Amino acid sequence: MSAGDQRDPGPSRSDPIHWAEARAPASVGNISVGFDLLGHALEVAGDEVRVERIDAPGAGQSPVVVEAIEGLPLELPLRARENTAGAALLAFRKAVGAAYGYRVRIRKGIPLGSGMGGSAASAVAAVVAANALLEEPLTAEALYPFALAGEGVASGSPHGDNVAPQLLGGVVLALPDRIQRLPVPWPLHAALVHPHQVLETRRARAVLAEPFPLEAVVEQSGLLARFITACHTGDQDLLEGSLRDVLVEPRRAPLIPGFAQARRAALEAGALGAGISGGGPSLFAWCWTAATAGRAAAAMKEAFGTLGIEADAWTAPVEGPAAEVLRCG
Repeated sequence: MSAGDQRDPGPSRSDPIHWAEARAPASVGNISVGFDLLGHALEVAGDEVRVERIDAPGAGQSPVVVEAIEGLPLELPLRARENTAGAALLAFRKAVGAAYGYRVRIRKGIPLGSGMGGSAASAVAAVVAANALLEEPLTAEALYPFALAGEGVASGSPHGDNVAPQLLGGVVLALPDRIQRLPVPWPLHAALVHPHQVLETRRARAVLAEPFPLEAVVEQSGLLARFITACHTGDQDLLEGSLRDVLVEPRRAPLIPGFAQARRAALEAGALGAGISGGGPSLFAWCWTAATAGRAAAAMKEAFGTLGIEADAWTAPVEGPAAEVLRCG
């Protein structure tokens, strides 16, 4: 992909920026109805990445140096090609033809293996920060393939359901070659509950290897069409009937102790739909009001608690923010 024809039309800068720090929010992948295709940003946690220009590397040296990763109780790879932020920056640097390299520091604010888009957030924050170093930054949409390259390191395959909403904010349709923000004509709020479990994306995807029956695929396709139509028309009845997953969720639910109880608790508290966030183990629920989201979050947390499973709970508007540059110099 050529980056040169996707420059942001904003004014160019005469003084070069040598470093930038960016933040990418958590996200809810899939939104039940759109496996690998839908997601929305959620301002409940986020990753921050500092990217600094360094001299061009010598022969045999990596142009991206991941110096440190903070905020996690365990170690993540520092080697650039094995790190989501590092891999994203390698792809970005090659595309824009940067003559310099990058020194990177990552501050993790999203729990690892939580289904909250943590691996994507590091990749997104990294390319947003690196983009700020360009004299003519690219558009957010143009950063998509580079962030995807980073996400693929963690999941084993590139999919944009977390990357896309973190780049654009709000609810986003993520296709292989483009991303499109969808209208959300209601003041919806989301509840998100993270049980203190770790479910790696690769394991969550491994249970999907067997083929799905045609009738289930057709039903899920109808639900996705219903959801997208509801977003564009504002039809509440269409939306209420669409937030279901007849394909992926039945296979992943057994990997999450307490899933059935927590989902049922959210629906009984008034949520219009609830399901697995991304690959899990976090659960999300969409609600018409902030008050209902608060009740759904408390109900899901209590459901996990009755099984002896500690959990964290948050609520936030469904129309979450996009990644942003925090500071630069």
